[in-house]
Amino acid sequence: MLTGIQICVIGGDARQLEVINNFSELDASVTLIGFDNLQNQFGGIAKAVLTPEALSNIDAVILPAVGTDDNGNVESIFSTEELQLQAEHIQALPKHAKIYTGMAKTYLKKLCAAYSIGLVELFDRDDVAIYNSIPTAEGAIMMAIQNTDITIHGSLSMVLGFGRTGVTVARSLQGLGAVVKVGVNRPEYYARALEMGFKPFYTKDLYEHVAGIDLLFNTIPSMIVTAQIIANIPHRALIIDLASKPGGTDFRFAEKRGVKAMLAPGLPGIVAPKTAGRIMADTLTRLILEDASTRRNG
Repeated sequence: MLTGIQICVIGGDARQLEVINNFSELDASVTLIGFDNLQNQFGGIAKAVLTPEALSNIDAVILPAVGTDDNGNVESIFSTEELQLQAEHIQALPKHAKIYTGMAKTYLKKLCAAYSIGLVELFDRDDVAIYNSIPTAEGAIMMAIQNTDITIHGSLSMVLGFGRTGVTVARSLQGLGAVVKVGVNRPEYYARALEMGFKPFYTKDLYEHVAGIDLLFNTIPSMIVTAQIIANIPHRALIIDLASKPGGTDFRFAEKRGVKAMLAPGLPGIVAPKTAGRIMADTLTRLILEDASTRRNG
């Protein structure tokens, strides 16, 4: 149980509703900031505006998947008010407090470091990333089905990157009957991809391997699908870039050449917010309980 723990949820999307509900059921004291348009009424939960005073007794701050932008703005689909996290807000937090977010930009990292406030990036955790790869893969396949006139079964599909998301996407495509080529950059990834029945290749040889493909799914967050690569991709092919913004594809050249390319970060929160919210809620609860136990025993 989270009895006696003060939690503040600032902004977010539909995923946050599962997080809030979970905290409420576990008897935490929850304050919502940036939820003035929220229709759901959770029992025993307070709403507040973003002030230093509202954060002065908080044990844990929950921010959206992308905590803040480069100016400290926090996005919320449940509010029209501007939410900007500033130094005075971080300074007001108790020293034991921690801020939890999916991924943090430099602005937030610097603020937390300046005032010695712990910052936890959930998407850096293997458990969260692997769980999230499931709705990501389902969403990517949904996009492929909606934007092509062929079946996944029998297609020549390519996945770039064989990390936590790449593995799940490749396995899902394989399960639907696609021939799956996997671009890797390390021998151990090559060996594992081969063992799993994929057709691995090294990304340095990407140019020659894209000839003839039907679908390309990129998970590498750096420019890899360059103009040169796109020039060798069939016009009929579809590129779905799953890497975080700005992705790893030259979208301008793809459009110029007539190859359809789509940037699709954050799919878990779009295609399966309830599941994605439960993943976050379970992990946050475990981490907050661990912090509380450490403080009591320390």
